Amino acid sequence: MQPSNMEMQAMDRTRTHQPCAACRTLRRRCDENCILGPYFPSDEIEKFASVHKIFGASNVIKMIQMVEETKREDTVKALVYEATARLRDPVYGTTRTIFHLQKMAEELKTQLDSTRAKVFELQQQKDEILGVLYHTHDPLYYDASLQLNYDTVTNMLYIDS
Repeated sequence: MQPSNMEMQAMDRTRTHQPCAACRTLRRRCDENCILGPYFPSDEIEKFASVHKIFGASNVIKMIQMVEETKREDTVKALVYEATARLRDPVYGTTRTIFHLQKMAEELKTQLDSTRAKVFELQQQKDEILGVLYHTHDPLYYDASLQLNYDTVTNMLYIDS
């Protein structure tokens, strides 16, 4: 199993003894057991600053500790996304994006339903046209309306003569 990008950065950080972005921001000593180190490398200070501003460092640590190690990277990504959205839009945060995506999904569903109806209509037209084409060239095809017209014309000719 390959180590993730964050794990690779954490290994590099421990080799060079650079403090993580969290410890640099909080002006703490950073050791190899730092729980925030793998998720906030030293060159991503803005990422930690946004999470710290919205949630607070101690809450971030608690949230990271509450989830399994395998899910921590995704948890941090979600926290960063939520914090960035909240800083961009303090009132709605990610809710505005969710509503926008729901509206787009509804519009696309309506468009898809309309397109499916049009495809069905065109399929019916194609079937009708193919039916007419195949039946006109079929010697066994008998159209009663054509026969009626022929009989009417023939009778008119005999009556007139």
